[in-house]
Amino acid sequence: MELSPFYEKKVECICCNNSFLTTKIRSKLVKVESSDTDFCPIYIESSVPAFYYNVFVCEHCGFSFTEDFVRYFGPGMKEQIAEQISAKWVKRSYHHERTAFQAIEAYKLAFLCGTIKKEKFVTLAGLALRISWIYRKQQNHMQEQRFLKIARDQYIESYSTEDYASTQMSSTRVIYMVAELSRRIGDLDMATRYFSKVIENQSIGGEAKLIETAKEQWQLVRDEREKARTAAAAV
Repeated sequence: MELSPFYEKKVECICCNNSFLTTKIRSKLVKVESSDTDFCPIYIESSVPAFYYNVFVCEHCGFSFTEDFVRYFGPGMKEQIAEQISAKWVKRSYHHERTAFQAIEAYKLAFLCGTIKKEKFVTLAGLALRISWIYRKQQNHMQEQRFLKIARDQYIESYSTEDYASTQMSSTRVIYMVAELSRRIGDLDMATRYFSKVIENQSIGGEAKLIETAKEQWQLVRDEREKARTAAAAV
């Protein structure tokens, strides 16, 4: 009998403290072929997109969160969640296999909840980035670009406040994300500036593969800028 990639997990809502069931993925059964330069996983055709299931959506109050959310709520935040999320919540469960639409809905809920709760910029950036990935799979270029820009802006805030410091993200990786997402949304000046910062960081050591990718992407940006200059001169 073939093992299902899905399993059930009981989760306690960090906002209302009620328990609910969510669907998780057995990571060892997920087959990733490669990844894009912004780390979007490219799955082998038959494989389940595991990141669709990162968000826990509380069926009771609507609060949506990931394992990266901190449990602490500042003064008045739960009241804001009650007013802006729970009061409008139509009770439903995400305890099943998710479509792309449902995954986007879950991520957007988590982004809204994280914004109200004032989660770290690096956490919000990750949520927006994953929304852009789903839109990319759907070939919805306009929405992909919209959420790439949101993610890029959140990573800039994370870099300037250093709120990534207690997470798995290194400063080099945050700088790289600013650069690569800037390149993808056509902000070549910002991309050049931040790719240069990544390359300058190579003396620190570690992240060797990321620095090599940054060099390749920096060359791409230079080529794109040269093409733009040539096209402008021809007009």
